[in-house]
Amino acid sequence: MAGTGASVKMIRYVVKCGGQQQHVVVAARGDRKSPAIAAPPPATVRMPGRVLCCGMRSRGADLAGVEMAAGPQPQGGVSGLFRGPRSSPRYSRVRATATVDPEDIPLEKVQAKSSGSVLPYVGVACLGAILFGYHLGVVNGALEYLAKDLGIAENAVLQGWVVSTTLAGATAGSFTGGALADKFGRTRTFILDAIPLAVGAFLSATAHDVRTMIIGRLLAGIGIGISSALVPLYISEVLEHAQQLSYLRLRLQISPTEIRGALGSVNQLFICIGILAALVAGLPLAGNPAWWRTMFGISIVPSILLALGMAVSPESPRWLFQQGKLSQAETAIKKLYGREKVAEVMYDLKAASQGSSEPDAGWLDLFSKRYWKVVSVGAAMFLFQQLAGINAVVYYSTSVFRSAGIASDVAASALVGAANVFGTMIASSLMDKQGRKSLLITSFSGMAASMLLLSLSFTWKALAPYSGPLAVAGTVLYVLSFALGAGPVPALLLPEIFASRIRAKAVALSLGMHWVSNFFIGLYFLSVVNKFGISTVYLGFASVCALAVVYIAGNVVETKGRSLEEIERALSSAS
Repeated sequence: MAGTGASVKMIRYVVKCGGQQQHVVVAARGDRKSPAIAAPPPATVRMPGRVLCCGMRSRGADLAGVEMAAGPQPQGGVSGLFRGPRSSPRYSRVRATATVDPEDIPLEKVQAKSSGSVLPYVGVACLGAILFGYHLGVVNGALEYLAKDLGIAENAVLQGWVVSTTLAGATAGSFTGGALADKFGRTRTFILDAIPLAVGAFLSATAHDVRTMIIGRLLAGIGIGISSALVPLYISEVLEHAQQLSYLRLRLQISPTEIRGALGSVNQLFICIGILAALVAGLPLAGNPAWWRTMFGISIVPSILLALGMAVSPESPRWLFQQGKLSQAETAIKKLYGREKVAEVMYDLKAASQGSSEPDAGWLDLFSKRYWKVVSVGAAMFLFQQLAGINAVVYYSTSVFRSAGIASDVAASALVGAANVFGTMIASSLMDKQGRKSLLITSFSGMAASMLLLSLSFTWKALAPYSGPLAVAGTVLYVLSFALGAGPVPALLLPEIFASRIRAKAVALSLGMHWVSNFFIGLYFLSVVNKFGISTVYLGFASVCALAVVYIAGNVVETKGRSLEEIERALSSAS
């Protein structure tokens, strides 16, 4: 673009005409709105008025029309600038005589406008993910102390119910969260969700008997179950168009298929941050046994902030469009992406709503020959994730460290939480480089080795003097391995491998498998440990991890760098 000056703006269009995809780059110089066409493909495209061929309305210079010439184009710059529309009110013609790759346009020559701001609203939604992790992890350090205060110190079954009641509530919340979001909207459901989160935290913090504690944990569980469905839904819907902002595409050189993995890790990362926050909050317990009440009460604050933040956050444009609230959808788009993105996003929403003529599948269709294999893969991913023992570590690592002779048991658990966050951050960068399948295999392999080390540290007499440090090292390695793949990948992989017509129900079924298995592990872990010993239980977890590696190698497809449509076609041909 030499010689055009720093005020040249490039607008890139991708249009489909006659079954072929055409790339159009429009240059608007200064305030004269003088367009040019670069990078013409070998085809001729005629576009009437301000509509780009198939109905996409121009968002750049005021074009009366464009025709691109067929045949090869010489290299070496852009020509064909014209000073204004020709006399024809319906069609104008411009012939491009050069080819320029839009990705080769220097950044300083591109002025991409976007007056909206998405990240603050994503941050508000992530409070729901933080609360999810916090309520899961808060019992880790507090369980022993609250058990003494509530008179259940010697009752492993009731302690299991204090832990697992949250998971029972989460199971119910996860199945109802999507329906509530579809009926009332995403932001309004967030506000409603803050009620059980805050009330449950208050009851838990003020409980003086196990019944009140269980009710509080149940309400909090319903809240985090709704959040588990709502947070990724809202984040994906407000980021799906932010991915297409010009400055993201040109400056960062990325595309939706390339960043899908990183975006899919956002929810998991903030869940891990919530778990870490709960473990760090337990550090004062050693000096103040009544601190466990404060630990539960702290979570009231982010619950209130979530409700207040969502009260001023824009609703999902996709949901508003589906409800026929077009003017409100345009208002939300302006707030999220800027005024100049309204036409593009509204067009995309309209195209998406007309994209599939096949009706949504029913629940029984999930078990048909056409879909059963892929549905079983999704359910197996979450089953392996839970039976591998991760939540036994999240809930009970402090108790295990204490039995291994670690003096700073809560601090050791906080170190485990930090490893979880660190591993998830690494996974976000590796997701679209190494691929989902390879990360899963590496992750479960590392988890198997770590669990085997933990089992041996409690069994071999030769390792007895080192059982404490080995317990901490093995647990940290286990959690780090989990965070690299087994933690974030299944939630990302499921929407990619499920066909669009079964996606919602298949994801719900898989999440149901997640919560049910999570519930039973939380309920019976202490009882099983008391009966069989921690070494045997850890050896069982190691066996599950090894079995997961074999299953993934034979049944899971790689989805890295492939569009959702390509993945769906590959799965259809495979089955």
